[in-house]
Amino acid sequence: MKTVFKKENLFIRIAIGFGAGILLGTLAPQFSIDAKIVGDVYLNLLKMMVIPVIICAVMKGIINSANMSSLKRVAAKTVLLYVVMFLASFAVAFTVAMILRPGIGIVFENQPVYEGEIGGTVRISEVLLGILPHSFSDILSAKCILPALILALILSAVIVAMGEKGKPVTEFINRLTELVFRLLSIIMETSPIGVMSLMAFSIAQYGTGLFMAIGKYILCCWLACIAVFIIVFFIPVRLYTKKDAGTFLSACGKVALMTLSTTSSAAALPTTIRVSVEELGAPAEISNFTLPLGCTINMCGGACSFCCLAVFVSDFYSLDLTIAQYAAMAVIATLLNMAAPGIPGGGIILMTSYLTIFNLPLDLIGPIAAFYRLLDMAFTTINVEGDVAANLIIAKSEENMIQ
Repeated sequence: MKTVFKKENLFIRIAIGFGAGILLGTLAPQFSIDAKIVGDVYLNLLKMMVIPVIICAVMKGIINSANMSSLKRVAAKTVLLYVVMFLASFAVAFTVAMILRPGIGIVFENQPVYEGEIGGTVRISEVLLGILPHSFSDILSAKCILPALILALILSAVIVAMGEKGKPVTEFINRLTELVFRLLSIIMETSPIGVMSLMAFSIAQYGTGLFMAIGKYILCCWLACIAVFIIVFFIPVRLYTKKDAGTFLSACGKVALMTLSTTSSAAALPTTIRVSVEELGAPAEISNFTLPLGCTINMCGGACSFCCLAVFVSDFYSLDLTIAQYAAMAVIATLLNMAAPGIPGGGIILMTSYLTIFNLPLDLIGPIAAFYRLLDMAFTTINVEGDVAANLIIAKSEENMIQ
Protein backbone atom coordinates (compact mmCIF):
# COMPACT_ATOMS: atom_id res chain seq x y z
CA MET A 1 0.00 0.00 0.00
CA LYS A 2 2.89 2.37 0.74
CA THR A 3 4.15 1.84 -2.80
CA VAL A 4 0.83 2.96 -4.26
CA PHE A 5 0.89 6.25 -2.35
CA LYS A 6 4.45 7.20 -3.28
CA LYS A 7 4.59 10.50 -5.18
CA GLU A 8 6.24 8.98 -8.24
CA ASN A 9 3.50 6.34 -8.48
CA LEU A 10 0.69 8.76 -9.27
CA PHE A 11 0.00 6.74 -12.41
CA ILE A 12 -0.94 3.73 -10.24
CA ARG A 13 -3.48 5.76 -8.30
CA ILE A 14 -4.87 7.17 -11.55
CA ALA A 15 -5.18 3.61 -12.88
CA ILE A 16 -7.14 2.65 -9.76
CA GLY A 17 -9.40 5.67 -10.26
CA PHE A 18 -9.81 4.66 -13.87
CA GLY A 19 -10.93 1.15 -12.91
CA ALA A 20 -13.29 2.49 -10.26
CA GLY A 21 -14.76 4.86 -12.86
CA ILE A 22 -15.47 1.95 -15.20
CA LEU A 23 -17.33 0.08 -12.48
CA LEU A 24 -19.24 3.18 -11.42
CA GLY A 25 -20.21 4.08 -14.98
CA THR A 26 -21.37 0.52 -15.66
CA LEU A 27 -23.27 -0.10 -12.42
CA ALA A 28 -24.67 3.39 -11.80
CA PRO A 29 -24.88 5.21 -15.15
CA GLN A 30 -27.35 7.90 -14.10
CA PHE A 31 -25.42 8.71 -10.93
CA SER A 32 -22.20 8.89 -12.99
CA ILE A 33 -23.77 11.40 -15.34
CA ASP A 34 -25.13 13.50 -12.47
CA ALA A 35 -21.78 13.37 -10.62
CA LYS A 36 -19.79 14.67 -13.60
CA ILE A 37 -19.42 17.92 -11.69
CA VAL A 38 -16.54 16.32 -9.79
CA GLY A 39 -14.66 15.76 -13.05
CA ASP A 40 -15.56 19.27 -14.20
CA VAL A 41 -14.04 20.71 -11.03
CA TYR A 42 -10.88 18.69 -11.70
CA LEU A 43 -10.67 20.06 -15.25
CA ASN A 44 -11.25 23.60 -13.97
CA LEU A 45 -8.39 23.19 -11.51
CA LEU A 46 -6.13 22.12 -14.37
CA LYS A 47 -7.24 25.06 -16.50
CA MET A 48 -6.66 27.39 -13.54
CA MET A 49 -3.00 26.36 -13.50
CA VAL A 50 -2.41 26.67 -17.24
CA ILE A 51 -1.35 30.34 -17.30
CA PRO A 52 0.85 30.27 -14.14
CA VAL A 53 2.60 27.08 -15.25
CA ILE A 54 3.31 28.35 -18.77
CA ILE A 55 4.58 31.77 -17.68
CA CYS A 56 6.78 30.44 -14.88
CA ALA A 57 8.16 27.46 -16.81
CA VAL A 58 9.02 29.48 -19.91
CA MET A 59 10.63 32.33 -17.98
CA LYS A 60 12.60 29.99 -15.70
CA GLY A 61 13.86 27.98 -18.66
CA ILE A 62 15.06 31.05 -20.56
CA ILE A 63 16.58 33.12 -17.76
CA ASN A 64 18.47 30.14 -16.31
CA SER A 65 19.92 29.00 -19.63
CA ALA A 66 20.78 32.43 -20.96
CA ASN A 67 24.50 32.40 -20.13
CA MET A 68 25.58 31.65 -23.69
CA SER A 69 28.37 34.17 -24.24
CA SER A 70 30.91 31.47 -25.10
CA LEU A 71 28.45 29.33 -27.02
CA LYS A 72 26.42 31.85 -29.03
CA ARG A 73 26.99 30.08 -32.32
CA VAL A 74 26.22 26.67 -30.87
CA ALA A 75 23.18 28.11 -29.09
CA ALA A 76 21.77 29.55 -32.31
CA LYS A 77 22.32 26.26 -34.14
CA THR A 78 20.83 24.26 -31.30
CA VAL A 79 17.64 26.30 -30.98
CA LEU A 80 17.15 26.36 -34.76
CA LEU A 81 17.72 22.61 -35.04
CA TYR A 82 15.33 21.89 -32.19
CA VAL A 83 12.59 23.93 -33.89
CA VAL A 84 13.20 22.20 -37.24
CA MET A 85 13.15 18.77 -35.60
CA PHE A 86 9.94 19.59 -33.75
CA LEU A 87 8.15 20.74 -36.90
CA ALA A 88 9.44 17.72 -38.81
CA SER A 89 8.20 15.46 -36.00
CA PHE A 90 4.81 17.15 -36.11
CA ALA A 91 4.60 16.55 -39.86
CA VAL A 92 5.53 12.87 -39.52
CA ALA A 93 3.13 12.33 -36.61
CA PHE A 94 0.39 14.13 -38.51
CA THR A 95 0.89 11.78 -41.46
CA VAL A 96 0.67 8.72 -39.21
CA ALA A 97 -2.40 10.07 -37.40
CA MET A 98 -4.18 10.89 -40.66
CA ILE A 99 -3.49 7.37 -41.95
CA LEU A 100 -4.74 5.64 -38.79
CA ARG A 101 -7.50 8.14 -37.83
CA PRO A 102 -7.83 6.74 -34.27
CA GLY A 103 -11.10 8.56 -33.54
CA ILE A 104 -12.98 7.19 -36.56
CA GLY A 105 -14.81 3.89 -36.91
CA ILE A 106 -15.89 3.55 -33.27
CA VAL A 107 -19.48 2.53 -32.50
CA PHE A 108 -20.99 4.35 -29.51
CA GLU A 109 -24.28 3.90 -27.71
CA ASN A 110 -24.67 7.68 -27.94
CA GLN A 111 -22.63 9.37 -30.65
CA PRO A 112 -20.42 12.13 -29.12
CA VAL A 113 -21.49 15.61 -30.18
CA TYR A 114 -19.69 18.92 -29.66
CA GLU A 115 -21.61 22.12 -30.30
CA GLY A 116 -18.81 24.59 -29.59
CA GLU A 117 -16.97 26.63 -32.18
CA ILE A 118 -13.49 25.43 -33.11
CA GLY A 119 -10.74 28.01 -32.77
CA GLY A 120 -7.98 28.66 -35.27
CA THR A 121 -10.12 30.07 -38.09
CA VAL A 122 -9.49 33.77 -37.47
CA ARG A 123 -7.73 36.03 -39.95
CA ILE A 124 -4.01 36.74 -39.79
CA SER A 125 -4.68 40.36 -38.84
CA GLU A 126 -6.81 39.19 -35.89
CA VAL A 127 -4.06 36.84 -34.79
CA LEU A 128 -1.46 39.62 -34.89
CA LEU A 129 -3.72 41.96 -32.92
CA GLY A 130 -4.36 39.25 -30.34
CA ILE A 131 -0.75 38.24 -29.77
CA LEU A 132 -0.29 40.69 -26.89
CA PRO A 133 -2.91 41.16 -24.16
CA HIS A 134 -4.62 44.53 -23.76
CA SER A 135 -3.93 44.54 -20.02
CA PHE A 136 -2.20 42.43 -17.39
CA SER A 137 -5.60 41.26 -16.18
CA ASP A 138 -6.05 39.55 -19.55
CA ILE A 139 -3.13 37.26 -18.70
CA LEU A 140 -5.20 35.69 -15.94
CA SER A 141 -7.68 34.41 -18.51
CA ALA A 142 -7.17 30.82 -19.63
CA LYS A 143 -8.22 31.96 -23.11
CA CYS A 144 -5.16 34.24 -23.38
CA ILE A 145 -2.54 31.50 -23.32
CA LEU A 146 -0.66 32.64 -26.44
CA PRO A 147 -0.47 36.32 -25.37
CA ALA A 148 0.75 35.19 -21.95
CA LEU A 149 3.38 33.01 -23.59
CA ILE A 150 4.60 35.83 -25.83
CA LEU A 151 4.72 38.21 -22.87
CA ALA A 152 6.74 35.65 -20.90
CA LEU A 153 9.28 35.49 -23.74
CA ILE A 154 9.58 39.30 -23.86
CA LEU A 155 9.96 39.65 -20.08
CA SER A 156 12.58 36.89 -20.05
CA ALA A 157 14.61 38.69 -22.72
CA VAL A 158 14.46 41.93 -20.69
CA ILE A 159 15.58 40.16 -17.50
CA VAL A 160 18.52 38.59 -19.33
CA ALA A 161 19.46 41.96 -20.84
CA MET A 162 19.55 43.52 -17.35
CA GLY A 163 22.49 41.31 -16.41
CA GLU A 164 23.44 41.55 -12.72
CA LYS A 165 20.53 43.89 -11.99
CA GLY A 166 18.18 41.17 -13.12
CA LYS A 167 19.54 38.57 -10.66
CA PRO A 168 16.96 39.36 -7.91
CA VAL A 169 14.15 38.98 -10.44
CA THR A 170 15.67 35.70 -11.63
CA GLU A 171 15.73 34.39 -8.07
CA PHE A 172 12.12 35.48 -7.58
CA ILE A 173 11.02 33.70 -10.77
CA ASN A 174 12.85 30.53 -9.65
CA ARG A 175 11.11 30.55 -6.25
CA LEU A 176 7.75 31.43 -7.81
CA THR A 177 8.13 28.52 -10.24
CA GLU A 178 8.80 26.16 -7.34
CA LEU A 179 5.64 27.45 -5.63
CA VAL A 180 3.50 27.05 -8.76
CA PHE A 181 4.80 23.55 -9.47
CA ARG A 182 4.26 22.56 -5.83
CA LEU A 183 0.65 23.70 -6.09
CA LEU A 184 0.34 21.88 -9.40
CA SER A 185 1.66 18.71 -7.78
CA ILE A 186 -1.01 18.99 -5.10
CA ILE A 187 -3.72 19.41 -7.73
CA MET A 188 -2.37 16.45 -9.69
CA GLU A 189 -2.85 14.33 -6.57
CA THR A 190 -6.60 14.77 -7.09
CA SER A 191 -6.30 13.16 -10.52
CA PRO A 192 -7.54 9.71 -9.39
CA ILE A 193 -10.84 11.23 -8.22
CA GLY A 194 -11.15 13.47 -11.26
CA VAL A 195 -10.34 10.62 -13.63
CA MET A 196 -12.81 8.33 -11.85
CA SER A 197 -15.59 10.89 -12.33
CA LEU A 198 -14.74 11.62 -15.97
CA MET A 199 -14.30 7.94 -16.77
CA ALA A 200 -17.60 7.02 -15.11
CA PHE A 201 -19.36 9.72 -17.10
CA SER A 202 -17.69 8.63 -20.34
CA ILE A 203 -18.70 4.98 -19.86
CA ALA A 204 -22.23 5.93 -18.87
CA GLN A 205 -22.56 8.32 -21.80
CA TYR A 206 -20.70 6.55 -24.59
CA GLY A 207 -20.53 2.90 -23.56
CA THR A 208 -17.56 0.54 -23.85
CA GLY A 209 -16.76 1.74 -27.37
CA LEU A 210 -14.58 4.32 -25.62
CA PHE A 211 -12.01 1.58 -24.84
CA MET A 212 -11.47 0.86 -28.51
CA ALA A 213 -11.10 4.56 -29.23
CA ILE A 214 -8.48 5.07 -26.49
CA GLY A 215 -6.67 1.88 -27.57
CA LYS A 216 -6.45 3.11 -31.16
CA TYR A 217 -5.21 6.48 -29.89
CA ILE A 218 -2.42 4.89 -27.83
CA LEU A 219 -1.37 2.72 -30.79
CA CYS A 220 -1.36 5.78 -33.03
CA CYS A 221 0.89 7.69 -30.60
CA TRP A 222 3.42 4.85 -30.32
CA LEU A 223 3.57 4.32 -34.08
CA ALA A 224 3.99 8.07 -34.60
CA CYS A 225 6.90 8.09 -32.14
CA ILE A 226 8.57 5.14 -33.89
CA ALA A 227 8.16 6.85 -37.27
CA VAL A 228 9.67 10.07 -35.87
CA PHE A 229 12.67 8.19 -34.47
CA ILE A 230 13.40 6.57 -37.84
CA ILE A 231 12.69 9.51 -40.15
CA VAL A 232 13.67 12.54 -38.06
CA PHE A 233 16.48 11.09 -35.89
CA PHE A 234 18.05 7.91 -37.21
CA ILE A 235 18.26 8.67 -40.95
CA PRO A 236 19.65 12.26 -40.57
CA VAL A 237 22.21 11.15 -37.98
CA ARG A 238 23.33 8.24 -40.15
CA LEU A 239 23.59 10.35 -43.32
CA TYR A 240 25.13 13.49 -41.83
CA THR A 241 27.39 12.25 -39.04
CA LYS A 242 28.19 8.81 -40.57
CA LYS A 243 27.84 7.39 -37.08
CA ASP A 244 27.65 3.60 -37.05
CA ALA A 245 24.00 2.51 -36.93
CA GLY A 246 24.61 -0.21 -34.35
CA THR A 247 26.46 2.16 -32.04
CA PHE A 248 23.76 4.80 -32.27
CA LEU A 249 20.92 2.32 -31.70
CA SER A 250 22.76 0.72 -28.78
CA ALA A 251 23.29 4.10 -27.11
CA CYS A 252 19.66 5.08 -27.70
CA GLY A 253 18.58 1.77 -26.19
CA LYS A 254 20.45 2.52 -22.97
CA VAL A 255 18.87 5.94 -22.77
CA ALA A 256 15.45 4.43 -23.47
CA LEU A 257 15.77 2.13 -20.45
CA MET A 258 15.93 5.24 -18.27
CA THR A 259 13.15 7.16 -19.99
CA LEU A 260 10.75 4.21 -20.14
CA SER A 261 11.16 3.57 -16.42
CA THR A 262 11.23 7.17 -15.14
CA THR A 263 9.27 9.07 -17.85
CA SER A 264 11.51 12.00 -16.95
CA SER A 265 13.95 13.77 -19.25
CA ALA A 266 15.67 15.33 -16.26
CA ALA A 267 16.14 12.00 -14.50
CA ALA A 268 17.65 10.53 -17.66
CA LEU A 269 19.97 13.50 -18.28
CA PRO A 270 23.10 12.08 -16.55
CA THR A 271 22.75 8.88 -18.58
CA THR A 272 22.10 10.87 -21.76
CA ILE A 273 25.26 12.95 -21.30
CA ARG A 274 27.41 9.94 -20.40
CA VAL A 275 26.22 7.88 -23.35
CA SER A 276 26.59 10.81 -25.76
CA VAL A 277 30.16 11.55 -24.67
CA GLU A 278 31.55 8.10 -23.91
CA GLU A 279 29.75 5.93 -26.46
CA LEU A 280 28.82 8.29 -29.28
CA GLY A 281 31.94 10.44 -29.10
CA ALA A 282 30.29 13.85 -28.82
CA PRO A 283 32.49 16.50 -27.13
CA ALA A 284 31.64 17.13 -23.49
CA GLU A 285 31.64 20.93 -23.83
CA ILE A 286 28.88 20.77 -26.45
CA SER A 287 26.96 17.93 -24.81
CA ASN A 288 26.89 19.72 -21.46
CA PHE A 289 25.15 22.63 -23.17
CA THR A 290 22.84 21.16 -25.80
CA LEU A 291 21.50 18.22 -23.77
CA PRO A 292 20.34 20.19 -20.68
CA LEU A 293 18.86 22.83 -23.01
CA GLY A 294 17.09 20.03 -24.87
CA CYS A 295 15.39 18.97 -21.63
CA THR A 296 13.68 22.35 -21.68
CA ILE A 297 12.83 23.15 -25.29
CA ASN A 298 13.36 20.06 -27.45
CA MET A 299 10.15 18.07 -27.23
CA CYS A 300 9.70 15.99 -30.38
CA GLY A 301 7.60 13.58 -28.33
CA GLY A 302 5.38 16.55 -27.57
CA ALA A 303 4.92 17.03 -31.32
CA CYS A 304 3.59 13.48 -31.51
CA SER A 305 1.41 14.09 -28.47
CA PHE A 306 -0.20 17.30 -29.70
CA CYS A 307 -0.67 16.15 -33.27
CA CYS A 308 -2.24 12.79 -32.44
CA LEU A 309 -4.39 14.42 -29.75
CA ALA A 310 -5.78 17.04 -32.16
CA VAL A 311 -6.61 14.44 -34.82
CA PHE A 312 -8.09 12.05 -32.25
CA VAL A 313 -10.32 14.61 -30.54
CA SER A 314 -11.51 16.19 -33.80
CA ASP A 315 -12.34 12.77 -35.28
CA PHE A 316 -13.96 11.56 -32.04
CA TYR A 317 -16.43 14.45 -32.19
CA SER A 318 -16.69 14.39 -36.02
CA LEU A 319 -15.12 17.84 -36.32
CA ASP A 320 -13.53 18.89 -39.60
CA LEU A 321 -10.24 20.73 -39.15
CA THR A 322 -8.55 22.46 -42.08
CA ILE A 323 -4.91 22.24 -43.08
CA ALA A 324 -4.55 25.87 -42.00
CA GLN A 325 -5.79 24.97 -38.52
CA TYR A 326 -3.35 22.06 -38.28
CA ALA A 327 -0.55 24.41 -39.37
CA ALA A 328 -1.55 26.83 -36.62
CA MET A 329 -1.54 23.91 -34.18
CA ALA A 330 2.05 23.09 -35.17
CA VAL A 331 3.17 26.65 -34.42
CA ILE A 332 1.35 26.81 -31.09
CA ALA A 333 2.68 23.37 -30.12
CA THR A 334 6.24 24.58 -30.75
CA LEU A 335 5.76 27.42 -28.27
CA LEU A 336 3.84 25.37 -25.70
CA ASN A 337 6.54 22.72 -25.46
CA MET A 338 8.82 25.23 -23.74
CA ALA A 339 6.41 25.06 -20.81
CA ALA A 340 6.47 21.29 -20.26
CA PRO A 341 6.20 20.78 -16.46
CA GLY A 342 8.75 18.33 -15.07
CA ILE A 343 6.30 16.53 -12.81
CA PRO A 344 4.44 13.20 -13.07
CA GLY A 345 1.54 13.62 -15.47
CA GLY A 346 2.65 17.15 -16.37
CA GLY A 347 1.88 16.49 -20.02
CA ILE A 348 -1.80 16.37 -19.09
CA ILE A 349 -1.57 20.09 -18.30
CA LEU A 350 -0.16 20.82 -21.74
CA MET A 351 -2.84 18.69 -23.40
CA THR A 352 -5.47 20.72 -21.57
CA SER A 353 -3.77 23.96 -22.61
CA TYR A 354 -3.53 22.84 -26.21
CA LEU A 355 -7.19 21.89 -26.53
CA THR A 356 -8.21 25.07 -24.72
CA ILE A 357 -6.37 27.31 -27.19
CA PHE A 358 -8.29 25.84 -30.11
CA ASN A 359 -11.56 25.55 -28.17
CA LEU A 360 -11.65 21.78 -28.63
CA PRO A 361 -13.58 19.55 -26.15
CA LEU A 362 -11.80 18.57 -22.92
CA ASP A 363 -13.95 15.58 -21.91
CA LEU A 364 -11.43 13.05 -23.23
CA ILE A 365 -8.65 14.36 -20.97
CA GLY A 366 -9.91 12.15 -18.11
CA PRO A 367 -9.83 8.83 -19.99
CA ILE A 368 -6.52 9.76 -21.63
CA ALA A 369 -5.04 10.66 -18.22
CA ALA A 370 -5.79 7.13 -17.03
CA PHE A 371 -3.45 5.75 -19.69
CA TYR A 372 -1.04 8.67 -19.73
CA ARG A 373 1.77 6.61 -18.24
CA LEU A 374 1.76 4.43 -21.38
CA LEU A 375 1.77 7.52 -23.56
CA ASP A 376 4.38 9.36 -21.49
CA MET A 377 6.80 6.45 -21.82
CA ALA A 378 6.79 6.92 -25.60
CA PHE A 379 6.76 10.74 -25.57
CA THR A 380 9.59 11.10 -23.03
CA THR A 381 11.74 8.55 -24.84
CA ILE A 382 11.35 10.40 -28.14
CA ASN A 383 12.08 13.72 -26.41
CA VAL A 384 15.41 12.44 -25.09
CA GLU A 385 16.36 10.49 -28.22
CA GLY A 386 15.81 13.76 -30.08
CA ASP A 387 18.29 15.47 -27.74
CA VAL A 388 20.86 12.76 -28.46
CA ALA A 389 20.40 13.04 -32.24
CA ALA A 390 20.52 16.84 -32.21
CA ASN A 391 23.65 16.80 -30.06
CA LEU A 392 25.46 14.60 -32.58
CA ILE A 393 24.39 16.79 -35.49
CA ILE A 394 25.50 19.99 -33.71
CA ALA A 395 28.82 18.41 -32.76
CA LYS A 396 29.43 17.32 -36.34
CA SER A 397 28.58 20.78 -37.64
CA GLU A 398 31.22 22.19 -35.29
CA GLU A 399 33.69 19.58 -36.58
CA ASN A 400 34.32 18.44 -33.04
CA MET A 401 33.08 14.89 -33.45
CA ILE A 402 35.50 12.44 -31.86
CA GLN A 403 36.11 9.57 -34.21
